[in-house]
Amino acid sequence: MALVGGAACVALLVWLRHVTFSSDPLLYVYLEIVGSLLSFTYAANGLVRFRGTHDRTSLILAFGFVLSGLIETTATFGIFGTLAGGAAAQMRVPLAWMVSRTLLAGLMVAALFVARRMPNARDPGRETATASLIVGAVAYLTSAVYLGAPAEFRIRPSAWVARPWDLIPAALFLVAAIGIRRRLRTGVSAFDQALSWAAALNVACHLVASQSVRLFDAPFTAAQVLKVSSYALVLGGALLDNARLFDQVRHMAVSDPLTGLANYRRLLDVLESEMERSRRTGRPFSVLLLDLDGLKTINDRHGHLIGSRALCRLAEVLRVHCRAMDTAARYGGDEFAVVLPEAGGEAAARVAQRICARLAADGQTPAVSVSAGAAVFPSDGETVEKLLGAADHALYRMKGSRGGVPTLAHIAACL
Repeated sequence: MALVGGAACVALLVWLRHVTFSSDPLLYVYLEIVGSLLSFTYAANGLVRFRGTHDRTSLILAFGFVLSGLIETTATFGIFGTLAGGAAAQMRVPLAWMVSRTLLAGLMVAALFVARRMPNARDPGRETATASLIVGAVAYLTSAVYLGAPAEFRIRPSAWVARPWDLIPAALFLVAAIGIRRRLRTGVSAFDQALSWAAALNVACHLVASQSVRLFDAPFTAAQVLKVSSYALVLGGALLDNARLFDQVRHMAVSDPLTGLANYRRLLDVLESEMERSRRTGRPFSVLLLDLDGLKTINDRHGHLIGSRALCRLAEVLRVHCRAMDTAARYGGDEFAVVLPEAGGEAAARVAQRICARLAADGQTPAVSVSAGAAVFPSDGETVEKLLGAADHALYRMKGSRGGVPTLAHIAACL
């Protein structure tokens, strides 16, 4: 299969080289402008990703895309001078193309090397300075190589490889693609996958460009399209990853880290929303408070790890046995709350009895039990403070009761 694929690629390159085609120079200008805009947009997203994850690869690539975009933007204004130079001028490989592409490929390889040797960033300011030095060093070496080259980058129409200089960035992008593939073994993200495919596209871009016998022919235009496509792919991966990171941050801001339930902030937001809905529809809702009995005793006898596990056992019961419309939250250290939309006192009592029964039947040790108290809006309070206070008062009327699973009548009498 590998031989068949390789033969197909060679055949495609030969076919492109002999296609009679010449694109409009304006198409080249448009592609360069789009590529530059994609570069700058990715750079902004890469910096956001670095601030959130301290991923050095994103930071170095952000700088690399900025430089590459600036070089390509500048080169766009010089294309008409090349056209004015006649056919002889179109037989030279644009210097800006070689510098910008080799610079980006070199920085991609450098970013992978830095990420492998120093995977954890501790000081963002120092990391930014280090990344700037790396980018500066790679940019200097790239410029020195190409600006100090003894001969012009002339196209050789009669040679098997018309533009051999394009094999340099192709080799660098190939090294980067292999390195990113190895990085995917330790963890998969949308950005890393997109970066891997983008590196492969850039390898193809320069292999195709190496067959261009003059500017604006079929291989030249195809290479430009592949380049812009790779930029769009990297930007898409960065956007997907940033969206995932923002979703994680939002979830962490409203959830309890131990139990995974909603936290106190989320509980208050839900209560405010339910109050507004209840005032608008005239339907009541209930809030149920649950207190894990004897948590201090469990911590003293079995250790805090078992105590934390007891909290998670109660949280799991709430997560599994509450309705989809209900909101279960960790109210305090050993207190939990459940907001029950469109539920009165009797419904809250049934929910409390079901939770107590499920917790008693979980079969784990040590056995745990809960005390419960509920309040109904608006009869027990028309503000969050009064509603929670009424539920807390009902909870402590039940607190301390023993003797197995509380009955529905017992719970209802305490609510």
